[in-house]
Formats: sequence, structure tokens, C-alpha cells
Amino acid sequence: MKKTALSAWHEAAGAKMIDFGGFLMPVQYTGIIAEHKAVREAAGLFDVSHMGNFYVRGARALEFLQYMTTNDLAKIVDGQAQYTLMLYPDGGIVDDLIIYRVSADTFFLIVNASNCEKDFDWLASHIGQFEGVTLENHTSELSLVALQGPKSFDILARVFPGAGIDKLGSFHFMKLPFDGAEIMVARTGYTGEAGVEICLPNERAVALWSALMEAGKSDGIQPIGLGARDTLRLEMGYSLYGHEIEKDVNPLEARLKWVVKLNKPNFIGKQACEQVEINPRKSVVGFSLEGRAIPRQHFKVYNSDKQEIGEVCSGTVSPTLQEPIGTASLLLDYAQAGTPIFVEIRGTMQPGLVRRLPFVHADRP
Repeated sequence: MKKTALSAWHEAAGAKMIDFGGFLMPVQYTGIIAEHKAVREAAGLFDVSHMGNFYVRGARALEFLQYMTTNDLAKIVDGQAQYTLMLYPDGGIVDDLIIYRVSADTFFLIVNASNCEKDFDWLASHIGQFEGVTLENHTSELSLVALQGPKSFDILARVFPGAGIDKLGSFHFMKLPFDGAEIMVARTGYTGEAGVEICLPNERAVALWSALMEAGKSDGIQPIGLGARDTLRLEMGYSLYGHEIEKDVNPLEARLKWVVKLNKPNFIGKQACEQVEINPRKSVVGFSLEGRAIPRQHFKVYNSDKQEIGEVCSGTVSPTLQEPIGTASLLLDYAQAGTPIFVEIRGTMQPGLVRRLPFVHADRP
């Protein structure tokens, strides 16, 4: 099993470690609820170094990535990033990812850990059509640290005085010097709170992590594991590969039409998306349940006549709302907020309602 550059720190801090995407990762330190609350109220520090990191370079790099992804990469400039998808020809999702435009001929990609090898091979299998474009895998060399929460920019100002990180717009990034190396600080994140994600060489990861933890002591900063990362993203209704999105899910039936630009030139999966746009069958929605039973992935969802109408994608008890919440893929006729539903949990029909997303209106960047 692979370890990140911060694994020894996590173990020394008493983190519970699990296998995630082939990496030994912290799932929690003091507990999911306490860590979740720290991010919503103060600041939390995440090690997400298991994510994949690729560079795409060359005069036709933009043309290549436009063909491989659904969003319109031509709309961003140097120093900006974009959330997007890669699709199979049938419209199923290869992965969701963020692309950072470093320059006109250099792009940096961050992909999901469990899909890293698959994504690299998928990109490599099509790159030959674009002469001069190169693809590099830097996953083993780079660490990724996320600082999220309302106190994030106060903490960053202590570690990087005068850098102006707080002036960064959403999905913008900057390069900064740190400990003799260049790091990339991006105003992105997976919690809905203000904050950044920082990419840097493995050799500098412990120094940066320690500096941020020390600078955030007075603000109540805490290290955050994968458990709270999941509850935080679910309160915001953010998609997770293998749950809301996967290889047999079309993005137009998963609340992701906004990143599928059907008016741009051809991209892989475009024709399949055009067909679904004509006649979408279902949608991913939020829901909540009465009582305390926790909905889990693949649990069946029924209408008031006890007819099956879909299944749960993700579920948890919301630490903020103190009630069971989840996302589900439902037939369109039942996707409107306020629609009564039932989720079958261990043989019992648990009543609930379709809810608008996000569940929590956090301090989005």
C-alpha cells in the first residue's frame, strides 16, 4: 500500500488509517463530528496527496483537452482552473477532474486517486491524434494539502504574509515560493467553505503542514480525515466518483449538465449527451429521512405507492443538521423538492422528502 509524504505525521497524531485508492490514508483523528464542526466553524487541514497529478504540454494541448473533456477550456486564461468531466463514447463518466491552465501550452490536471491509472491510460490512448502533445504523470512526486474553513485566510496570511492569497477568485491559482520550492495555491476545495488546495513537492509537505498547523492553533485548526471530508461534501451535494457519478451514468442525469458544453466542438461522449438531453430519464437529488436510520449506497427508493423509483447514491447523518441526509438517482417525475419518498433500510420503509441541494449554505469561495 502506498503512503503519502505525511503518513508518519498522521500516525504520530493517532489517526485511524485505512486503505483508500491504494493509499494508506487517515479516516479520522478525534472523530468525524468534531472534525466536521472544525471545518464549518474554524479551519481544517486535509492530506489529499493520494489524488492523481498530470501535466499536459504542447502547442495542441488545449485542442487535445477540449476533445477529451466536456467543459469549455477555451473560456479560462492563465492562472484559472476549471471543473470538468471525461466521458466514454456512450456518455458514461470516466472521471471528474480539475484542469489548471498554467500557460497556453501547459495544463495541470488533478484526478481522483482510485482512477489515476485508468485516467492516464485513457488520455494516453487518444493523445496520438494530437501531434506534439505530451502527457506526464507526477503523482508520485507531488503532495496536495487542503486548508478549508472560515479561518483559512487568516491562517494563510500568517504563513504567507503579503502574498494576497485572500484576493484569489474562485477557481484561480497562484505560484508562491515556500522553503526553497515553488508551490501552487488554488482557491478550490471540496467542503463548500472558504479555503485553498496547495500542490507542492513531497519534500516540502511536512514543513508546510506543520507551518499551517502552528499558524492555526489560535483559531482551532484541526487535521481532518476522509470521514469528515465525505460528510462535508455530502452536505454540499458535491459528486463523488463511484457514488453520484460512474461509468454507466450520463452527466445530464447527474446534475452536471452545467459542465457539459454541447455548443463547443466535438468531444468524446458529445453525441450520447445530445441524445440524453432530448429525453432525460432521471436525476440525482438530495433527500432527508425522518428518524435516525442511515441511508447507504444502493438502498432502494420508493414512491408513496411503494413502487421502486431509484436508489441511494450516498448517505450519512448530517453533523450540521442532525438528521439523515443523502443523494439518490430518481426517475424525473419524483425529482422535485418536497416529493415524499421511502427508503428501504434493513427491510423497513423509512419515510422522507426530496430536498433542494445544497443541504447547507456554507461560506463558498
